[in-house]
Amino acid sequence: MASPFPEKLLLAAPRGYCAGVDRAVQSVERALELHGAPVYVRKEIVHNKHVVEQLRARGAVFVEELDDSIPEGAVTVFSAHGVSPAVHADAAERGLQTIDATCPLVTKVHREALKFAAEGYTIVLIGHSGHEEVEGTMGEAPDHIVLVETEADVDALEVEDPGKIAYISQTTLSVDETRAIINRLREKFPAITGPRTDDICYATTNRQAAVKQMAAECDLVLVIGSTNSSNSNRLVDVARDHGAASHLIDNASEVREEWLEGVRVAGISSGASAPEELVEELIGFFRSRGTKDVQTFEVLREDVRFMLPKVIRQQMAAASAERA
Repeated sequence: MASPFPEKLLLAAPRGYCAGVDRAVQSVERALELHGAPVYVRKEIVHNKHVVEQLRARGAVFVEELDDSIPEGAVTVFSAHGVSPAVHADAAERGLQTIDATCPLVTKVHREALKFAAEGYTIVLIGHSGHEEVEGTMGEAPDHIVLVETEADVDALEVEDPGKIAYISQTTLSVDETRAIINRLREKFPAITGPRTDDICYATTNRQAAVKQMAAECDLVLVIGSTNSSNSNRLVDVARDHGAASHLIDNASEVREEWLEGVRVAGISSGASAPEELVEELIGFFRSRGTKDVQTFEVLREDVRFMLPKVIRQQMAAASAERA
């Protein structure tokens, strides 16, 4: 019996790398070019196995914390997810040459936390416990921030002064779920205030919007991304919520035969930290099985770019001047 294959493949657009991930990965690549190996990276630079392994092969050394495994004065990159002030202080004490690759949109949330804390607010952070971004944000004002993950958490929440409360959120959450939690917060605490602009990043919002529309036309949506990638997991949730079966995979080798039974139209998306080469590999997998109709499902176009960290730009300029 012939192996099952979809008649049509839809490719969500936008998908894959966001500006913050691109900036973070480039920061490690440029650091390796400028300083040579090893370059140390606290945590995974972005939540994608493939990217981390590629950088490790080039000489990046990934560490959980700034401990004795990093020699004094070594070049050390902070991941896109951000770090707390305590980590910055630890790095300074150890004399590390730090490159902060925190996504500018995460930095925005850190600044909001500091602003609300300085004004005496109790800050409700909507996010996932244990996620690196949440840990970094909470570290900005630990005495002022409480974490909520669900509407039920809001129902159980008690604060000292309900008239002086603000909310902020992790940047990679489900748009719909976060909106529901914010609505519940506003019902319970009518005086609550929030950031001037939404904390959920443009890339998370756009990728969810594309999958939401595409899923309605698909029997199956495959999302390329690693299991610790919050925004990739949310894309699977969105696809399922809008009528398609959906699975998270690191690469084409993880596709299971039983998923393809009875599938006429399959969709592909990828999380904000997944490189396009993994999408191309998955398209090749389906083409090799007989899928000929491959179409882009474009919802909108992105043109966001972030400059590399200032210290990297200065070092690149200095290196270029030396060669001149």
